This record gives sequence, C-alpha cells and structure tokens, in this order.
Amino acid sequence: MPSRARARRRPTVVVLVRHGETPTTGKLLPGRAPGLHLTDKGREQAQAVADRLSSLKKVDAVYASPLERTRETAAPIAKAHALRVRTDRRLLDLDVGDWTGAELKALRKRPEWPTIVWHPSGFAFPAGESFVGMQARILEALAGLRDKHPGGTIVVVSHADVIKAVAADALGSHLDLFQRIVISPCSVTAIAYGDGLPRVLTVNAVGDIGALGVS
Repeated sequence: MPSRARARRRPTVVVLVRHGETPTTGKLLPGRAPGLHLTDKGREQAQAVADRLSSLKKVDAVYASPLERTRETAAPIAKAHALRVRTDRRLLDLDVGDWTGAELKALRKRPEWPTIVWHPSGFAFPAGESFVGMQARILEALAGLRDKHPGGTIVVVSHADVIKAVAADALGSHLDLFQRIVISPCSVTAIAYGDGLPRVLTVNAVGDIGALGVS
C-alpha cells in the first residue's frame, strides 16, 4: 500500500522593506555608522509603507536591524499591527569597513568599483565584509526567523544591498547579477518560503500590495 503523501506546509511569507530616505541616500555610503536618522521625507515614506502593509490580515512579527533608520521605518509598521519592533544584528547593512561615510561620487572613480558592479562575489571591503559573507549572513538570519514563525507572515526592515542579495537568491540568480536589482526607499519585496522553491511575490513594490494574496 503506497505511503500517504506528506501534507504540504503553509508557506512563511517574508516581507522585506528597505528603510526610508536619510540625509545620505544616494550621496554617501553610510554602512553601519550609527546616528543616521530618517529625513522628513523618509518619515513620510515610512508611514506610507505602514499604511500599505496595514492591508495584510495578520503580521506575526516585525524585525529590523539595530540602526536608527531601520527602527524608525519599522515603528509605524509595528504600530499598525499592535506589535513591537524586534531588532536583530544579522539584519544589519553590509559592513563597508574603511569606506564607511565615503562619497559615492568619489567611490565610483576607484579602480575597485567595476568589480563591485560586475563581480561583487569577488570583493570584500577593506576592514569590512564581503558580499558573499553578507548574503550568507542574511539568508541564515531569515531561515532562523522563518523557523520561529512557520506558516506566518513577518516584516523585515533592512537595507538595500541586503534585500537585493535575498531577492537574487530567491530568484535563483548568481550574486554577481544582484546589482541589476533596484530596491528603493520603503519599497516592499515579498517572498513566500514553503516546502519547494521560494516564490517571489513582488520586488521593489512602491504601490498597492493588495494583489499579493498574503493573509
């Protein structure tokens, strides 16, 4: 008599949100520097994404990296669902080491920049982290968070490169192609993790998320 097929688990949905605009957005490489807060526009973006995510029927938890800009973005999202923001250091931005605070305009002229764009898997920041290490870190972190909330929906507020690395993995794309993904301030990227392959529900969504079908 054939064995009964194992029942499929309900997927865990991870809703990734990039933090809102800060005074350095598009100008400097802030890395993990503390003390960087949202601008007035960034706070407006944070409230707007919280309003959009309020359409989710149930959110089990809201996580953020410990930096001010992510916690400030996560706060209205958590409030809308009567939750508190849980911080996790594994959700931190890429550690850019000696490049922390450098002007992007100047960095783009450095000889290392083409490697960062075309072959990020082969680059590590001086006194900082590699892109490969960052991706491994965030994927391990999300696996642990999914184990805490099986079949649920969690919101994770993090940083652009971190979210790009997660999206690339879920899409089955090599890390060397992750720079082709755009992650805008307070955009939503949602991935359903179940028994099979990850299902990418949306990437860099800045409008209505009602069509996601996330409960």
